[in-house]
Amino acid sequence: MSPDKAPERAQRPRRKVEDPAQRHRRHEAMEAIKMLDHLRHDFAEPPKEMAYFYDLFERVYCRGEKLHGDKPTVGTLCIQIPYEVIYALDAVPVRLCNGFHTDEQGGGDFMPAKSCSLVKATLGMLRQREIPAVERLDFMIHPTTCDQKTKSISMIEEMDYEVYHMEFPRVKESEESREYWRRTVRKFTKDLSRSLGRKITRKKMKESIRRVGKAQLAYHRLNELRRLDPVPILGKDLFLVTNAFFFDEIERWTERVHALCDEIEERARRGFNAAGKRSPRILYTGSPPIFPNLKLPYMIEQADGVIVADESCSANRLFNDMVSVDEWFLYDMVDAVADRYLKGCTCPIFTQNDDRKRRLRELIEQYRIDGVVYQSFAGCQVYEMEQRSIQAEMERIGVPMLYVETDYSPGQGGQLSTRIEAFIESLKVRKRRSGHSKSKEKSR
Repeated sequence: MSPDKAPERAQRPRRKVEDPAQRHRRHEAMEAIKMLDHLRHDFAEPPKEMAYFYDLFERVYCRGEKLHGDKPTVGTLCIQIPYEVIYALDAVPVRLCNGFHTDEQGGGDFMPAKSCSLVKATLGMLRQREIPAVERLDFMIHPTTCDQKTKSISMIEEMDYEVYHMEFPRVKESEESREYWRRTVRKFTKDLSRSLGRKITRKKMKESIRRVGKAQLAYHRLNELRRLDPVPILGKDLFLVTNAFFFDEIERWTERVHALCDEIEERARRGFNAAGKRSPRILYTGSPPIFPNLKLPYMIEQADGVIVADESCSANRLFNDMVSVDEWFLYDMVDAVADRYLKGCTCPIFTQNDDRKRRLRELIEQYRIDGVVYQSFAGCQVYEMEQRSIQAEMERIGVPMLYVETDYSPGQGGQLSTRIEAFIESLKVRKRRSGHSKSKEKSR
């Protein structure tokens, strides 16, 4: 090179090195935008009222908007945390079981390679301190439900988070377990009140139970509409609606769900079909689909299945049983709240899963299910272990089941799509044969 060109090269601006945190946020936003675009545009005629929920996730997950202003925010690591107690103290519960594929990779620095994808993603998100919808965390609660979350708490505490532990029983049939859980919830109520510097009163607790009850009724109304044939709304939208409950303002969420129900009821009156004419009706169960990791529900409905019911801790299970109060005194209400979170729980962490099998059979009958898709995150031992007994139960009652083991990686798309398409096609063939058999019986 000639000497006269050396100064010209030296004057070139240096390439700016992107901050790792900014790069991480950019990848997260891209992942969220991609999934939202799929949910919005890859299906015909989504309900107009779904625009609120699409926009909500865009604001929170893509643009990083914080929702709750000066209200204390209480991070929860499981749905077994009593929301009614948190709302009675004028605080906001925000579920932390969350995260992106990039968060899962970051959480892998803490967890063994074969750990649950959801736990790794949650740890990666907490390390980045980029919690959707939350400006700050005033309190973090961990119930001893999931073993991997329980073991990861020490790692979370090393990130300078203060974590409150709630001891959750693994046997729910005994009166001893129920009383133990009631005492745990009573103590939690006192401790949270003290930590937030807010007094809990009988009036506030009663109002909080009613607020959560109204949200449950709105969801039950929406869920009942999924029984209809033809189906007026797809499952991918239902998952988005229920995921929004994890961080949205509860009255606003309840109001928007009722508005969505009004529109869907009008669709049903017109005979609108959100799925295909022969789309098999699917029950979705297993590890929870939480935005933006909705790839499996998306693939099912892209393959012409329609998810009309679910049994998971990110949707149906969250709203199942309402609080039943005998006496409207403060700690009678607290005990009633505790009972709701234990007695109705169908989580596979319990030593027995008869209630879960019963619940699945009820959903299969009520929603006229053609087939079950059972998802287990790779490394989630309780769902991996339980699928064998659920598979045996499905075989006993004659309902086909597809078991899918997956993680947050988008790289599994082709292989998963092939398996799902084959399963959906087999259900269609089964329905046709069943229809022919019924026609022959009628003609006799």
